Amino acid sequence: MKTFRVFGPTLGKGKLSNKAIEVINKFVDNTAISKKNDYSSKLASQIKNEIKLSPAFIKKNLSKELIKNIKKYLKQSEIGMIKEIKIENVWVVKQFKNEYNPVHYHEGQISGVGYLKIPRNMNQNKMLHNKKINTNGTVDFLNGQKNFLNKSIYNLNPKIRDLLIFPNYLMHSVYPFNVDGERRSFSFNAKILFKK
Repeated sequence: MKTFRVFGPTLGKGKLSNKAIEVINKFVDNTAISKKNDYSSKLASQIKNEIKLSPAFIKKNLSKELIKNIKKYLKQSEIGMIKEIKIENVWVVKQFKNEYNPVHYHEGQISGVGYLKIPRNMNQNKMLHNKKINTNGTVDFLNGQKNFLNKSIYNLNPKIRDLLIFPNYLMHSVYPFNVDGERRSFSFNAKILFKK
């Protein structure tokens, strides 16, 4: 886990274990979306397939890895006196061609996203070949306003295994892409309890 600041809030970037990716992908591939696990109606996205992971699945397969990375992120951000980190919720986003996630923020105190699948040639732009930056399928983090010597947007092109951690209030959005395939990620929210 490395932390960096492209503007005010600290972002953390690490790598997920192959085991975590394999377990989540296998679970998602074998799970039908039902009323019980459909999370799309609770989110800001323009994405049809979002699956809430159960607390039991999270505890067994993901909590340890997420908490370990959150601790590193907080330590490198010089945040101490941590009593406990609680993973509040985790959901998987199955994004397909032309779907997107508008600008939004999360609940909790710490949020994050882990990347599980990326479509081949996701960044290609069939309509604007001469464009310098292909934002297809990328994520923007937004803070403040553009000004002299002040960058307000950080664009990141995700790779499989990337794990990003950030404060819940940091606005972000995900661009659509125009190739076939699935861009699969999971997002989470966590709360921190501090020692008194």
